[in-house]
Amino acid sequence: MFGEDESTGGAPFDAVLFLSFGGPDEPADVRPFLENVTRGRGVPPERLDAVVEHYLHFGGVSPINQLNLDMIDALRTELDGRGRSELPIYFGNRNWHPFAADTLSKMVDGGHRRILVFPTSAWGGYSGCRQYHEDIEKAFAAVSGTGVVLRKLPQFCDEPEFRGAVADSVRAAVDEFADGPRPRLVFTAHSIPESADRAAGPAADGGRLYSRQVADASAAVAGLVGVDEFDVVWQSRSGPPQVPWLAPDICDHLRELSADGVSRVVVCPIGFISDHLEVVWDLDTEAAEVADELGMQYVRTATAGTSARFVSMVADLIERYADGGGDVTAMGCGENGGICRPDCCVPVKRPVRSVAAQSASA
Repeated sequence: MFGEDESTGGAPFDAVLFLSFGGPDEPADVRPFLENVTRGRGVPPERLDAVVEHYLHFGGVSPINQLNLDMIDALRTELDGRGRSELPIYFGNRNWHPFAADTLSKMVDGGHRRILVFPTSAWGGYSGCRQYHEDIEKAFAAVSGTGVVLRKLPQFCDEPEFRGAVADSVRAAVDEFADGPRPRLVFTAHSIPESADRAAGPAADGGRLYSRQVADASAAVAGLVGVDEFDVVWQSRSGPPQVPWLAPDICDHLRELSADGVSRVVVCPIGFISDHLEVVWDLDTEAAEVADELGMQYVRTATAGTSARFVSMVADLIERYADGGGDVTAMGCGENGGICRPDCCVPVKRPVRSVAAQSASA
């Protein structure tokens, strides 16, 4: 919570800021966007050059912006249907237009003073949670003195309807296979450095909040679809090879499965809520090509973001807090949605993020 005090505690909120990662809208945006993502992180120019090519392969446009707008349209319809038309939804980003600070200034100019913030990340950890708090804090600084109050909504990886939406997509993917062996279910999420995962969550809890949440959500989804054996793997790693990241990588894992005689796989990108570049490149291009080389039947599940069930979950989350309810004073992860504790998700060294389009945070 930013800007809260006793005189305003418990009052209803009057708008929603839909906060995401951002992505280029045309070829000329690609390099400046990537420079925003990697500024101060020592990413070599040749790595940026490689990722620029990934974007240009898709016309220099990231799908994420339109997908976010589609989610906003669906959410607007859902909230209107619930009689919540008094809550307008605005769109802001971390790394590209419309930037969060610009959007927030527009909201304040429009008379909004109590604003819920929905980040497009299900997960804890630095990239998925604390950095969004930092984004909100920076945007708040741009409108300080206006009486505005911002509240970040909590992580939603343990929300039953999020898990249910993912399970629906897994069932649909499994149905694409004809009679024969049941496909192996493989969940993927964005890899991060091991050091960043160890620092994820409150230090007193032992860290590794991010990988634990991904594992727990994957197990829950597997249970919902009646699967006992499944895998959790990682994708989209970046950074120097000598730095350990969460493993195994999806492509390496496909090769291992093939060597073990597995010929059918369903790959579920549980770590991502929309089909942005790291899904369509890393999974639909690179991983699909590896599967084809191995003679493996490969189906990637749909992401949850524009499904009616996921949109309904977001609306539920907004309604849970829209009238000023919930604990606005607690600090830390999970249900309280409070400001990060001083010992929460603070790595010894700021984690190196993938310089492809998105990350675990989107």
